[in-house]
Amino acid sequence: MEKYKIDLNIQADVVIVGTGVSGLYAALNLPHDKKIVMITKSDLESSDSFLAQGGICVLKNEDDYDSYFEDTMRAGHYENNKDSVDIMIRSSRDVINDLIDYGVDFKRTKDGSLAFTREGAHSTPRILFHEDITGKEITSHLLNQVKKLENVTLIEEMTMIDIIEKDNECYGIICRPNKEPNQLITITGDYTIWACGGIGGLFDNSTNFSHLTGDALAISLEHGIKLQNPDYIQIHPTTLYSKTPGRRFLISESVRGEGALLLNNAGERFVDELLPRDVVANAIKDMMEEENKPCVWLSLAPIDKEDIMHHFPNIYERCLEEGYDATKEPIPVVPAQHYFMGGVDVNRYSMTSMNRLYAAGETSCNGVHGRNRLASNSLLESLVFAKRAARDIIKHMSDNKNISSHDIAQDIIKSMDFNIYKDYDKLTDHYKKIVLDEIERMKREHEQYNNEVKCR
Repeated sequence: MEKYKIDLNIQADVVIVGTGVSGLYAALNLPHDKKIVMITKSDLESSDSFLAQGGICVLKNEDDYDSYFEDTMRAGHYENNKDSVDIMIRSSRDVINDLIDYGVDFKRTKDGSLAFTREGAHSTPRILFHEDITGKEITSHLLNQVKKLENVTLIEEMTMIDIIEKDNECYGIICRPNKEPNQLITITGDYTIWACGGIGGLFDNSTNFSHLTGDALAISLEHGIKLQNPDYIQIHPTTLYSKTPGRRFLISESVRGEGALLLNNAGERFVDELLPRDVVANAIKDMMEEENKPCVWLSLAPIDKEDIMHHFPNIYERCLEEGYDATKEPIPVVPAQHYFMGGVDVNRYSMTSMNRLYAAGETSCNGVHGRNRLASNSLLESLVFAKRAARDIIKHMSDNKNISSHDIAQDIIKSMDFNIYKDYDKLTDHYKKIVLDEIERMKREHEQYNNEVKCR
């Protein structure tokens, strides 16, 4: 059999998979004299970072530390890594200052100070926002900054299908251009950062883009890279109910934080809307089962019409498209898969169990979120630990000035059988299966452990 050939080899100092906030921020924090190649599975703006509505948390002042820490731990059922939580909170102001310097326009009060909103499970308002498109505001500014860097190459419609690895060292990635399915491309690098999002594409109902199918998890399973809690999957309580198939539109937690009420089909309130997401989502699912209805209702009546139009214009317009005027009537909502708290296991510097390989954002698991993520911690956590990955790579670059991985990578490439990647559909089906199987395996393991604890 003729060996499946590599059509192109690209060399870089750092390879970054993903162009959401974690990948972009990592690139901005790496040396500008190093060659960085970034790929994304779709177009540059089709990352979940662009979809984030509510906002981004920040430590308001030292007096807020204890309550912010406790809110995060309580939402995560106290399974959070305390060191990671501490790092995230104490790094938050530094990250926010960077974003403001990049031009991110957070809402301000009349006196010019930052305005804060509140979301579920937060004991106080500590969330910065830009209307109801905070993720888009942050990510678009980061992307514009990266586009200005001459040392960064951005490649769209490129799918990572494997890594170049030997003796638990990562020397880059193997990719497939989406529009040229019979081509294979290698991108070699001294360091690789996975920032390729979550697993929403594995579910029928999700707020995520469908191309986010947990590729990094599958590759980890194939190469013995450690995962952490892949069964910790967050269901968002409120997405806009629609009979149309496809990605579910998120109704931000901040809507409930500003006073919106959840009602059953009899028009009765049935849950405290500001409880943690998993609690509210379960209450909604129970009510739907009790009433045998496909949704419940979210009433924005307690919120002034002017506040709806200014704080939630995107949500208002999207509801109108579905035939609902949120200023005049309740809107139908239903829980859907939203976020992935598990992922590729990383340390406090975002390093995986494989040398030269880092992971950040929703792909990774540093333990910040525990079993359930606190609202608006996702953007912050992604940015904080992406910056830490970049800083750690810089440290290793200075320690290994005379070491280049490209010659090693070429030797590995020469010895590889690329025929295993030829049937792409078979490969992707295999990847999806092993990820879902691992999720179920860990779910059973956690259930068994919890049952044993109860019996003691």
